[in-house]
Amino acid sequence: MSTAAASRHVVAVPFPGRGHINPMLVVCRQLAAADTALAVTVVVTEEWHELLAAAGVLAALPARVRLATIPNVIPSERGRGADHVGFIEAVHARMGEPVERLLDRLALERRPDAVVVDTYLTWGVAAGAARGIPVCSLWTMPATFFLAFYHMDQWPAADGPEGEEGQSCKSLDQYFPFPALSSVKCSDIKVFRSWELPMKRVVQVFSNVRKAQCVIFTSFYELESGAINGISQVLPCPVYTFGPSIPHMPPEGNSDKIQHEKYSDWLDAQPKKSVMYVSFGSYVSMPSSQLEEVAMGLHDSAVRFFWVARDKATTTTLQQISGDKGLVVPWCDQLKVLSHPSVGGFLSHCGWNSTLEAVFTGVPVLAFPVAWDQLVNARLVADEWKIGINLREQRREDGAVSRAAMSAAVTKLMDLGDGDSLEMRRRAEGLREASHSAIQEGGSSGRSLKSFVQDFIKAKLNVAETSR
Repeated sequence: MSTAAASRHVVAVPFPGRGHINPMLVVCRQLAAADTALAVTVVVTEEWHELLAAAGVLAALPARVRLATIPNVIPSERGRGADHVGFIEAVHARMGEPVERLLDRLALERRPDAVVVDTYLTWGVAAGAARGIPVCSLWTMPATFFLAFYHMDQWPAADGPEGEEGQSCKSLDQYFPFPALSSVKCSDIKVFRSWELPMKRVVQVFSNVRKAQCVIFTSFYELESGAINGISQVLPCPVYTFGPSIPHMPPEGNSDKIQHEKYSDWLDAQPKKSVMYVSFGSYVSMPSSQLEEVAMGLHDSAVRFFWVARDKATTTTLQQISGDKGLVVPWCDQLKVLSHPSVGGFLSHCGWNSTLEAVFTGVPVLAFPVAWDQLVNARLVADEWKIGINLREQRREDGAVSRAAMSAAVTKLMDLGDGDSLEMRRRAEGLREASHSAIQEGGSSGRSLKSFVQDFIKAKLNVAETSR
């Protein structure tokens, strides 16, 4: 069905990063499934179109979800880690104009009825408002992180050194009245103050989000009910939860055998819940010295592990350090691996998508946060949901986690006879059941998606004068 033939048309504009594009595509699939008269056009750069096509993502999209491209006006995805601040500035300064030109071209075929824009695109709300198109802001991180940033004007003044008068250990809920922020510490947000330019853009982001017609979250109500309730109280627009927004769901009963992958036989041969899955995401990087400490800690723990290292050179090095207790590979289908019966733990950077996948599969987490929302996600994992251990609490003075600390944490999490580990697993299983229930018809996210579609069809998401 073309956009011209469809009764309704939505344009989706993700932030150009894998951790944002993947959940945006999940949301687009959800919308298309919930409204059979809806066509969705997803806007990406030419480079991202090639990357998604090579990964087989485009072939898996439903017919009513198509991609449209803008030129490569931003730095390449392959090297953006070398200058992350420069990449953010390029997205802010260069991407908005070609997206607006594309919106105008699409309108000649069929005027969009709404635009779903990643919250971090500073120009997104204004682009829709200037054309009288309702804007739905998509937040691809935890609702708790959104709530904390929404009130950044109330953050405590920058404190002294870590631990001075206990200030850095205080919870944010002491500064504004949201119990949902009790797990977020001042030390978690203190690091943001040194990121002057990114924080300047975040101020713009949260000024603009107040002008959107609604905000969509990739979380689900049972996971962050306090934060979602708090956001609903302060935002001047409706709030919808569609999560857990994960790339796909393994068919029931088929997760015990991973098809067509070289590593499947190795996983199949391991005892139940004996393998620690290790992945630090598609973008996060850490010093080689820290990676070596992780590898040596895994070796010392004698726990079986399956490590995705992203590139062949790193894969070979880590395999040599880690020994013969595990397998190091450059790529895998993460959700399928987490769903495998042999996997009993997840050593993760705690990006939000990885965190949601751990929740969805009921796997306890050994959290190794590096930056941004990962610091808050690790707090949620360890302190709020109590489904894992936060390694950030075990850093040395130089900021690194030692070989010994890594080995001890891995051993504890993977010990099926340890009382704390068993309790984490029990709670993880409870969240797994809640996450599956949420996306079913009649579940919290299922109802929220249905409510959004009804509001959209009835044109309740109108462009307000404040958006202009």
